Amino acid sequence: MFAPPVEIETTVFAEFPERFQETNRASEWVRVMRHGTPTPSFLEGPAFDRDGNLYFVNIPYGQIYRSTPNGDISLVAEYDGEPNGLAIHADGSIYIADYRNGIMVLDPSTGEVRSHLDRAHAESFKGCNDLTFHSDGSLWFTDQGLTGLHDPTGRVYAHNDNDHALKQILNTVPSPNGLAFSPDEKILYVAATRGNAIWRVPVLPHGSINKVGIFVQLSGGLAGPDGVAVDASGNLFVAHAGLGIVWGFDRLGIPKYLIRSCAGLMTTNCAFGVRDGDKNTLYITESETGQILTAKLESEGQPLFSHS
Repeated sequence: MFAPPVEIETTVFAEFPERFQETNRASEWVRVMRHGTPTPSFLEGPAFDRDGNLYFVNIPYGQIYRSTPNGDISLVAEYDGEPNGLAIHADGSIYIADYRNGIMVLDPSTGEVRSHLDRAHAESFKGCNDLTFHSDGSLWFTDQGLTGLHDPTGRVYAHNDNDHALKQILNTVPSPNGLAFSPDEKILYVAATRGNAIWRVPVLPHGSINKVGIFVQLSGGLAGPDGVAVDASGNLFVAHAGLGIVWGFDRLGIPKYLIRSCAGLMTTNCAFGVRDGDKNTLYITESETGQILTAKLESEGQPLFSHS
């Protein structure tokens, strides 16, 4: 048996301002995904720019927000969509995994949101969920839709802007969600939410894969593993939605840390700070209460393409 993981406390970094909460606005996403439960906000997709500003989404209402390093929150963009995940390009533009529209791009200086990739060749996406950049600039993203153990057909794609090539990496995942590369980029970790597992995807040169397996099998929770992040030491942090926990596993899959939410149970995603003195702080979206939590860790987050 493994030693018990070290428990790490969280604190509240910021609360979603009351002035932005949607209390009387209809949302098809809320009707279906939340069974009509009143949902003033549902935060997701944390991502940092070079200046240490934290961007995140409000899924049901097509909104992108920005928090300054001191926790001041402002609306950056609002459009007709259901944004879920964010990834920032080295040029500062923000890529959005949108459940309804595919892959979108936001210009943070103007708030303009435009379509980048709305179909997989001639086929519509099931419902894009999260995304990350490889160091070569290719964009890797999950296409989740309503897949699960009953329909394990969720997909992972890689898109290269240089030649506009879209490559299907996986097509048998029960609800692919968050994804992140190991520091050497030889392994892609994919959260299979409805399978309550993290998949380990060996990535060979030119993006080919083989011997895909389960890295960690989880249990419990009301949903499953959602967003993930990797630190510079190769530890994988997994936001377990519906359990109120972010797990930390070492590169062998041994549990090292248990980060417990000080707010609600819907810990949906996480990202490392990028400013000096903040690089070992993990920021966590707690979607149900509309709060962003932080936890101090031993290791810094691994450098991302946005800061290359």
